[in-house]
Amino acid sequence: MPRRLLRNPLGAVSLTVLLLLVAAVLLAPLLAPQDPGVSSLGDAFAGPSGGHPLGMDSAGRDILSRILYGGRNTFGGALIALAIALALGVPSGLLAGYHGGRFDSVANWAVNLVMALPAMVVLLASRAILGPNVWVLMVVLGVLVTPSFFRLVRGIVANVRGELYVDAAKVSGLSDTRIVARHVLIVVRGPIIIQVALVAGLAIGLQAGLEFLGVGSGSTATWGAMLNEAFQNIQREPELLLWPGLALGLTNGALVLLATALRDVLEDRTGEPARRRAPGRRHQAAAAAAVAAPDPDAGADDRAPLLSIRGLAVAYGRPDGTEKEVVHGIDLDVRPGEIVGLVGESGSGKTQTAFSVLGILPEGGRISRGSVLVAGQEVAGLPERAHRALRGRTVAYIPQEPMSNLDPAFTIGSQLTEPMRYVLGIPRAEAARRAVDLLRLVEIPEPEQVMRRYPHEISGGMAQRVLIAGAMSCDPELLVADEPTTALDVRVQAEVLDLLRRLQRERNLGVLLVTHNLGVVADVCDRVTVMNAGRIVETGDTEQVLHAPRDPYTRTLLDAVLDDAPARAPWQPREARSTKA
Repeated sequence: MPRRLLRNPLGAVSLTVLLLLVAAVLLAPLLAPQDPGVSSLGDAFAGPSGGHPLGMDSAGRDILSRILYGGRNTFGGALIALAIALALGVPSGLLAGYHGGRFDSVANWAVNLVMALPAMVVLLASRAILGPNVWVLMVVLGVLVTPSFFRLVRGIVANVRGELYVDAAKVSGLSDTRIVARHVLIVVRGPIIIQVALVAGLAIGLQAGLEFLGVGSGSTATWGAMLNEAFQNIQREPELLLWPGLALGLTNGALVLLATALRDVLEDRTGEPARRRAPGRRHQAAAAAAVAAPDPDAGADDRAPLLSIRGLAVAYGRPDGTEKEVVHGIDLDVRPGEIVGLVGESGSGKTQTAFSVLGILPEGGRISRGSVLVAGQEVAGLPERAHRALRGRTVAYIPQEPMSNLDPAFTIGSQLTEPMRYVLGIPRAEAARRAVDLLRLVEIPEPEQVMRRYPHEISGGMAQRVLIAGAMSCDPELLVADEPTTALDVRVQAEVLDLLRRLQRERNLGVLLVTHNLGVVADVCDRVTVMNAGRIVETGDTEQVLHAPRDPYTRTLLDAVLDDAPARAPWQPREARSTKA
């Protein structure tokens, strides 16, 4: 971004002006002809001279010295206000936008209250209560401009938290803090920089306005105090208004133009990976919810050691306070080294079941009753921190829509190594080596080069292989694959299914394959479970279910397969059809 900003004429000029102003005020002891407080009444209103290039003010003080030292105080006050606003607004906006809930409601109420207050009136009242200390008033100003950062950050984060790559990071075992710092904060980084430039100009303007009104110590050199003095002597020496006004105008103008240039640079993404893609299905993490206590004796004798579901029900809250149940007391088992297909039409409850195992039900959903054992541990009602410990090591997730589940702001290598470094606690070099080995394992050619690419630089089939590599990165025992071949063409589908079969055999993986494609089921699954309207209607070996189904709904699904349907006649133009008729 810095290079693109410098190539933008507006950005280059405004940044140069700002840097010159900042350098001048920082080097004030070297550039100023004398101390800004030294006065000589005999030289009052003296014009420019060799020792005083800008002349003297009404008290015989050097104007250039007061401009330079006054810039230090003016910039310092604005910096205080900015620091307070950033420290309060950005973290609270991240927390409210990412987690929502009561904090979001309370924070929005507080922000609306602060925004309803007239800033200048509050600052003048604060001056009467706290005294004429400009630094203290800048702290108050920082609190008053906090809502601008809060609302900006919260709005962006609330949109980003539903992105599929955020869910993928969550399922990889990353903590919320790490997800926010790595995948969410980068999204708000650019808008925050723009807002900083705008708020800095606002803080400098308000501070100068207060000092122009006489708030603060008149003996301290600031640009606002110089304007106040010049206005009092405007009839005698109107030129005194020129220099502090010019300094304020240049600073605020440069800040506004810099913010505009930054916006243009951030919007111009030619040759850069797109920061955000439109989300497909929104898989938002659910807040912890109370569930009915599972029955520990339910089917205890025949429960599978890897994944065992008994009486699982999933419900969603309605606006009127009632709940709608979408999964109704199902039973399901997956054993080590076994691929179980969970099939059914869209809306049958397949994905809700898979999300219950992973602990990532969408917002508003909860396990209302039943038991879910993963590697012998009950996960129904498990706190998020404990559930996070299972993800990555014990259970991993392969989502559909591969391109939406990779963060476009990071390289493939970065997204593969981060979960391993966090979950396994290994150093960066070892994680990079393992990532290359994983890419080679999933049959990606030239894995070292792929590690350096962004998601938009690889194909959909390669992206799906990257997701499989990521799911395998922490050596899980159970793999939950949600429609892993839906977005791929037939040839790539076959390659991905062959890859899943090979990994399952080599690593003795248990796989829960969520799909609506009976061809995929016939190709890879050992057993099949058929769902309809939130209930399991049939379970059995793949051959038995596909060739001798017992339930009418299963037969309906099989009848919908077009493999045995007669081929349509070749297409002909309408004129030819009319002639035959």
